[in-house]
Amino acid sequence: MAARPAGLDSRILLRRPDVIQAEYELRAANAEIGAARAALFPTISLTGLLGFASDTLTGLLSGGSFNWSGGVGADYSIFSGGSRRATVDLRRAEQQGAVASNERSIQTGFREVADALADKGTLADRVAANQRNFAAANDTLRLVTARYREGLDPFLNVLDAQRSAYAAERNLVAVRLAQTRNGVTLYRALGGDGVA
Repeated sequence: MAARPAGLDSRILLRRPDVIQAEYELRAANAEIGAARAALFPTISLTGLLGFASDTLTGLLSGGSFNWSGGVGADYSIFSGGSRRATVDLRRAEQQGAVASNERSIQTGFREVADALADKGTLADRVAANQRNFAAANDTLRLVTARYREGLDPFLNVLDAQRSAYAAERNLVAVRLAQTRNGVTLYRALGGDGVA
């Protein structure tokens, strides 16, 4: 994987799928507040035919009553007993939840990037140490095998050196795998951008 450029801007986290989802949920919650507030007010004609106050508006304001007759004897309450106000309050609460979700997803993004970058630094040191250990184990195996061929060491020493070399190689592979996984984690934490 290519190295990340120095000075990578944090705005790259805005491309993360979870951050984008939280942003769209926040936008939807804001739109629902607007729709609920619009539904709070009755839609009536304010002016009549000649541009003066309509009968509906006059009837609404007369007598201190907020009830109006919709025709054929149907009586509708303008404010529906507070249910529209409760809907606005509900939408505001949902919007606040969406804000919290958005903040949480951004914080998660920063934490995942910080953790992956911290692991990246230690993994590079671990890979280098395991490479040196693997090289030393192979040198030991080569020397012990030469001593066995010359009759100076028993074959048990060769088997022990082979076991040590195999264990060192296995550890090196495990650390390289962890390093590759860290690269994938960082790529995902950065939102899957090609920069990683």
